[in-house]
Amino acid sequence: MAQHTLPERKKYVLSIDQGTTSSRAILFDKKGTVVSIGQLEHEQIFPKAGWVEHDPTEIWKNIRKAVAECLSGASINHHSIASVGITNQRETTVVWDKTTGEPVYNAIVWQDTRTQKICDELAGEDGVGKYRDITGLNLATYFSGPKIKWILDNVDGARDKAEAGDLLFGTTDSWVLWNMTGGIDGGVHVTDVTNASRTMLMNIKTLQWDENIAKDMGIPLSMLPEIKSSSEVYGKGRSEGLLNGTPIAGILGDQQAATFGQACFEKGMAKNTYGTGNFMLMNTGHQAVFSDNGLLTTVAYKIGEEKPVYALEGSVAVSGSLIQWLRDNLRMIDDASESEGLATSVEDSGGCYVVPAFSGLFAPHWRSDARGVIVGLTRYVNRAHVVRAALESTAWQTREVLDAMNADAEAAGRSVELSELRVDGGMTANEFLMQFQADILGVPVIRPKVIETTALGAAYAAGIAVGFWDGEEDVVSNWAEDKRWEPSMDSEEVERQYRNWKKAVERTLDWVDEDVETH
Repeated sequence: MAQHTLPERKKYVLSIDQGTTSSRAILFDKKGTVVSIGQLEHEQIFPKAGWVEHDPTEIWKNIRKAVAECLSGASINHHSIASVGITNQRETTVVWDKTTGEPVYNAIVWQDTRTQKICDELAGEDGVGKYRDITGLNLATYFSGPKIKWILDNVDGARDKAEAGDLLFGTTDSWVLWNMTGGIDGGVHVTDVTNASRTMLMNIKTLQWDENIAKDMGIPLSMLPEIKSSSEVYGKGRSEGLLNGTPIAGILGDQQAATFGQACFEKGMAKNTYGTGNFMLMNTGHQAVFSDNGLLTTVAYKIGEEKPVYALEGSVAVSGSLIQWLRDNLRMIDDASESEGLATSVEDSGGCYVVPAFSGLFAPHWRSDARGVIVGLTRYVNRAHVVRAALESTAWQTREVLDAMNADAEAAGRSVELSELRVDGGMTANEFLMQFQADILGVPVIRPKVIETTALGAAYAAGIAVGFWDGEEDVVSNWAEDKRWEPSMDSEEVERQYRNWKKAVERTLDWVDEDVETH
């Protein structure tokens, strides 16, 4: 690790967390403790069924406000900040004009399923695994490549501009970085390996863009950002901004950032993040393990010149957003915090199961034709049972992902027995859910003291790059357990309920027919 001597006044690292529902700026000190937070939600735009968009201009505006709120909360300015890290919702796709700085279309969000036809056409006779050996990913609406193609195919004049070299693509980390470093006046167009590994355009072994896949999707290479490591200085804050001259030195996609923040540095260590969706990552070391069980192979992190570290990932599309849906769409609860009290007010879910396949099922099923169901309803079932079943669905989906991970590890000839699951994200405050999760996995579930692990991971990457922290060992020594839940449910009962869950999942499949326009 390069040695740097930082002035004493550089006491903090700032993390910008550009998430699915909000943008946050969080200030951390040397111990990895949260000092101050600024946060603003942005609008979720649903133009059609299965379409999800964000306004990139609103996101950039909110980030500036969040940074201002965060710095004023700590009564500091950029002189006290050693570096800035960025973490972000990953596959969400922004295409903008580099001459004006304006997006040509709204950001198409990772949950959006409008590119199903494009994916089907690309797959052709080869099927969804066409690019898997190169990218580690199956063809799915989730990833950025097909979303870029959709914008170029459907926005007037976009393809001509792209061919002329005037359009840039980025996941939201690149969009934020480009604007922070000056935008049309010298903005740096860069992404890191973790985000690049989610585009379906990067060769996961060489860590370079794959020309043939870009060609298949009709994407000019001039649009793509330069791929860098997760921890190095990419550029400095623009002169007219609040972070003038501050090194921006860390980028990690949100789930990789959480893996880093949870100090999952050893092979076989895993974390699960409970947010809008659920994301479990298991470290597979320097080897990219390709899944036969519906998981993704992804880059976990790459520190400067060091070798990349890989992970297996299982992505669940809907977990926390299911509780939002119960609140906003069905009005079953007034506030998400009520869900725990309701769930524990009944002994079980009354035979009711909720499978939230709102935009299809992600790992390990990858079925875009699935739609959500509530099954097992009887006259006995009330609101509390449905809310409990909704919370339980998050845990069941996680169990399915873990089963797939174990199967892949065995097939690769190395059984990686999960001994514990480190958890983070907003839903970890729900103690009923954490206990149920431990019960059905049969391993302890552990929540760390700092649950802002996503933002913390990006802060660590940025701090390591400038010598604020010495490396992974500082991350390990800062990590501390807050609470652990031990499994306590009878294994026969777990398997009985799991069997019913699988039955419920079957009921979601084959719902969307060919004559349904919007997936």
